[in-house]
Amino acid sequence: MNRSPDELERLIELMARLPGLGPRSARRAVLSMVKKRQTLLEPLARALTEVAGSVRECVQCGNVGTAELCAICADLRRDAGLICVVEDVGDLWALERAAAFSGRYHVLGGVLSALDGVGPEELRLPRLAQRVADEGVREVILALNATVEGQTTAHYIADQLAGTGAKVTLLAQGVPVGGELDYLDDGTISAALRARKTLE
Repeated sequence: MNRSPDELERLIELMARLPGLGPRSARRAVLSMVKKRQTLLEPLARALTEVAGSVRECVQCGNVGTAELCAICADLRRDAGLICVVEDVGDLWALERAAAFSGRYHVLGGVLSALDGVGPEELRLPRLAQRVADEGVREVILALNATVEGQTTAHYIADQLAGTGAKVTLLAQGVPVGGELDYLDDGTISAALRARKTLE
C-alpha cells in the first residue's frame, strides 16, 4: 500500500510530539520505519494498537498496566507497609530499574502548582491519605523532584499525614555517585551539605 506524503507528514507530526523527539528526529525515525516496514513499522503499529486497547491506570496506585491492579500492587511479596510517592509513572519505572525498593508506590500525577491551577484534588493526594489509613502503612517515602513545586507538595503531604502514625521520609539529595563537585549546580551542593552524615 502506498502512503501519500500527507500521511507521512501526519506521522512525522505525531512522532515529533513525543518527549525527546523534535521534527528532525521524528523525520529520521519515520524514514527508518518506512524503510523497515515489515520488521519495524508493521510490528510497531500492531503493538501500538494492542497497547491503546488494553492499557489502563491502576486503581490503587496510578501506575499503568493491563489489569485493574498493576503488577506491583498485585504482587503479594511487596511490602504493603511501605509506600513510595512519585510524581509520575516515569519516576516509578526509574526506581524499579534500580531494584532497591520492595514496597509499593503511589503516583500523584503531578505536583501542586498554584500558577498552573493544580491543587490537591487534581492529584491523587486524597487517595494517598486513604491508603495510609486503610492499609496500615508504616512509612511513606517522598521521592519527588527537588523543585519548588516538588518540595511544596512534600510539605503538604507531610502535613496531611501528621497524626496517622506513618513515618514520612524524603529521598536523600546531593552529590551523585561518580559526581564531581566542579560540575554540580549550587542547589545540589547545598542539598549535599545539609544531608551530610557521619563517615562509618
